[in-house]
Amino acid sequence: MDIAVTLTATGGVNQLQVSERAPQSPGPKEIRIRHEAIGVNFLDIYHRKGIYPLPSYPHVLGAEGAGTVEAVGSEVASLVPGDRVAYAGAPVGAYSSTRLLPAERAIRLPAGVGSRTAAASTLKGMTAYMLLNRVYAVKPGTAILVHAAAGGLGAILVRWAKYLGATVIGTAGSEEKAALARAHGADHLIVGRDADLVREVMELTDGRGVDVGYDGIGGTMLAKTIQCIRPFGTAVSFGQAAGPIPPVSLDQLRPNRALAHPSIMAATGNQAFYAEAAAAVIDAFQRDITAAVGGEFALGDAAGAHVELEAGRTTGSLLLIP
Repeated sequence: MDIAVTLTATGGVNQLQVSERAPQSPGPKEIRIRHEAIGVNFLDIYHRKGIYPLPSYPHVLGAEGAGTVEAVGSEVASLVPGDRVAYAGAPVGAYSSTRLLPAERAIRLPAGVGSRTAAASTLKGMTAYMLLNRVYAVKPGTAILVHAAAGGLGAILVRWAKYLGATVIGTAGSEEKAALARAHGADHLIVGRDADLVREVMELTDGRGVDVGYDGIGGTMLAKTIQCIRPFGTAVSFGQAAGPIPPVSLDQLRPNRALAHPSIMAATGNQAFYAEAAAAVIDAFQRDITAAVGGEFALGDAAGAHVELEAGRTTGSLLLIP
């Protein structure tokens, strides 16, 4: 019998319930995937806590997975049982041995891309594509700031930005994590939670500031990130791993800084963007722009994965294995 991890109500990990569930039959335009690996993201924690509410409860969590097509609906002609696929974004429901998915959301995997790599990297890869190409067009010579540069998304951002020719300043909470970020290609690392971020960024950029700063940390970090941006540069806020973000006044954006607050779930909800980002991500995978797998948990121990990710004790991406 298959299992699924269901969020019964918003709150702590005690609201995650593991239950048995029989495989479901796909509708005309759906497929059924048997997961080989499932990605764990901060997005899942935001859903669990109700920061980004789900449409109803109980609800199976998870926005990223990879595996094998097990069954197809009567109107699906693009895929057949046995095809290897990945997906990211809506509809949420990855924390399960098998799941139904609209066929148009399935991304066919090349032979050289493993399910673990795809499950660790597809949503983060789409996020990196959005941040580096749509939110701010990074190009040779662009100076960027990447927080948590040793994390799953941080690794892809650093590697992809270096491929685009950027100079990357990363932050890391420890020397061990800084070493990983350097291995990803970061040019400079600012280490430690108590580091004087603004001073060090300004020293590294000869007082100019970075062109764009990517902040998925939240809390008080966004205000510091804004101070690291050059005039006519952009601060990008896309997460709040450290907690809610205090209100930002327009005066904080002086002189002439911009603030962007993109959503990967909203972006991937547009099928045209989803297809575009999927093609870019598969191309990136084949250039070894992926997230490292930092840990694996049994599907039934999704709560343990959430605890580790939320505590900041992880590097790379975490996976659930059915």
